[in-house]
Amino acid sequence: MSLRPFFCYLFCALLLVLPLPFSVASAAPLTAAERAALEAQLAQVQAEAAQAQTALTVARSQSSSLQNDINLLTAKINAEQLGIQAKDLLIRTLGDNISTKQSEINELDSQIATHKREVGETFRQIQQSEETSIVEVILAGQTLSQFFDTAITLDALQQKINLLSAALSVEETSSVAAKDALVVRQNAALDARYAIQQAQKALQGDQAQQKQLLSISKNNEKAYASLVAAKKKEAAAINAKLFVLAGGSNPIPFGQAYQYALGAQKKTGIDPAFLLAILTQETNLGSNQGTCYLTNPSTGAGISVKSGRSFPNVMHPTRDVPPFQRIASELGVDPLRTFISCPQSVGWGGAMGPAQFIASTWVLLSNRVSAALGSAGMANPWNPQDAFMASAIYLTDLGAAKGGYTAQSNAACRYYSGSPCSKSSLVNSYGTSVMSLASTIQHTEIDKVQ
Repeated sequence: MSLRPFFCYLFCALLLVLPLPFSVASAAPLTAAERAALEAQLAQVQAEAAQAQTALTVARSQSSSLQNDINLLTAKINAEQLGIQAKDLLIRTLGDNISTKQSEINELDSQIATHKREVGETFRQIQQSEETSIVEVILAGQTLSQFFDTAITLDALQQKINLLSAALSVEETSSVAAKDALVVRQNAALDARYAIQQAQKALQGDQAQQKQLLSISKNNEKAYASLVAAKKKEAAAINAKLFVLAGGSNPIPFGQAYQYALGAQKKTGIDPAFLLAILTQETNLGSNQGTCYLTNPSTGAGISVKSGRSFPNVMHPTRDVPPFQRIASELGVDPLRTFISCPQSVGWGGAMGPAQFIASTWVLLSNRVSAALGSAGMANPWNPQDAFMASAIYLTDLGAAKGGYTAQSNAACRYYSGSPCSKSSLVNSYGTSVMSLASTIQHTEIDKVQ
């Protein structure tokens, strides 16, 4: 019996192309002494940053006055500066870890390539030996003893294949683990850089406010009162600004939306600016959101209330129509006169309310939303508070509560498409847009109303 089919299968399996190693540009690796010194410095700055946060908490508890406001801004600026310094040191340590891990991956990939070449050469030797028949051996003038020597050599080659395959298995497992660890380090570095950018924006604003307060004479309470009144007026204007919602809901004041986001944060840990950004992005996905009615539950067909245009794919008839009818029944609304989203260029419509959940997903979240809000019965997807909490719970399931740029952006991408941002440029653009919106909302709205 020829062993060729077996070895062909083994050879092909072992020569599967591995993922390309990450390309990371970094400085020369640190020495052990340099690394120890850097880690000690990082620990010291982190301890100082923690003390600064404690001082900031105390300052925030003081009653409002010119001096107390100056003290508060001074404590906040100190905490921000130390936080930036700590993140910068963290990036330096991560950079060295990334460089070391990349070197390990390169070495493993080199060993794997060498062993694959050895497997290929050994396989070719086995194939040549198998293709030599006993008739060819006799015609070549070889003795029977020489023929058995050839068979022994073939057995040795097969043993070499087994050893090489075992080595490849270990190396490939190690390579995958090393690449996974590299991704973790790269994500941590990206998170730290994003945190520095956000802290720098906050620092610039706080320093400007501090300068403004320091320019007021200690005895000029009238100027201080005028400044406080102006800040309150600005905050009131932001709070009163309408926050547009998807799904046909009426806009609500930003201040109310922010309170809903804060309530969701207490239950889930989701950052309010990030949650508001998600809901803003959902609103901006298209002009057809929340303007369709379901007209045929059997087929999922419907009609646009605005244009009168008929759509064959307003709601998935088997996946979403039954739970949608259940939601409508429990909430006491007419399923054929309740706004849902019209379909986009591909796929089905049927998304409901500000958070734009389809019915089959909403029924899975409803009990958790009701429990979080302390209410009973079916949560209402068209109610802004319910929608905010549902989005926060779902984003928690997607990993956003971990915080940091990579966790939040990937959760946003999964919220949109079910896939991480690396899936495609379209998916990645959604996550990037959400994170940009979150930064804008934090620094131009939330920071000013706090």
